[in-house]
Amino acid sequence: MQITQIRNATIMINIGDYRILVDPMLARKSTIPALKYVTRARRRNPLVELPEAADSLLSTVSHSLITHCQKGHFDHLDRAGAKFLRDHNVPVFCMPDDRQFLATKGLATRVLIDGTQPFLDGKLTPIPCVHGEGIVGRMMAHGHGYFIEFPGEPSLYLAGDTILTGEIADFILRKQPDICLVPAGGAQFDIGGEIIMGLTDVEELAGISTGKIIANHLEALDHCPVTRLQLKNLRERKGLEQRLYIPDDGETLVFEC
Repeated sequence: MQITQIRNATIMINIGDYRILVDPMLARKSTIPALKYVTRARRRNPLVELPEAADSLLSTVSHSLITHCQKGHFDHLDRAGAKFLRDHNVPVFCMPDDRQFLATKGLATRVLIDGTQPFLDGKLTPIPCVHGEGIVGRMMAHGHGYFIEFPGEPSLYLAGDTILTGEIADFILRKQPDICLVPAGGAQFDIGGEIIMGLTDVEELAGISTGKIIANHLEALDHCPVTRLQLKNLRERKGLEQRLYIPDDGETLVFEC
């Protein structure tokens, strides 16, 4: 299995004969409005361009997988991402709540269901996300993460946008995925708490998981304060050098069973 960090939550999973593009945000730098307003240094999104290898990677896409995309979640499917999927007729896997929304974008969807089910040459289990709590949480599209299992490949838990909940912790303790790919940017709006994992959740996750952890959703959006350097410091402090991966945009990680 190869996992390439493209930018933010956008990744490419190479598994078997498939090239799966997850949550494509493909806009040029600074072409999308800010997500934080009560600041003297308001910044438009994305904060960085796509990596140089993006065009080459995108030319190989066979399928797409969406964790959530409604209620303004452009960082998981923006106009450029939808156009790419539409222009290239890429089959898009999604949960039922997103089917109609994606259909309005002209995308060909393959709808997933609750519970473990066939997925390409393997199987997939949706895991509900909690994309923030309280007032902010009630305004969010929570979506799903996915537990992906292919014969002869490491198992992958693709968390989606979520904080570390009791349900997710129980799932990790029971299944112990070989790889957990989690959003670690500690995103926050002008009000409310974190809406995805931050440093504390990543540290707690490392304490219950026996597998490898990949941190993404970093340094690409104005409301994600956690930096790669902070995570590297956490990795060193907690002795996680062999388990916690913090890929740069454009970097490919290779994993074997």
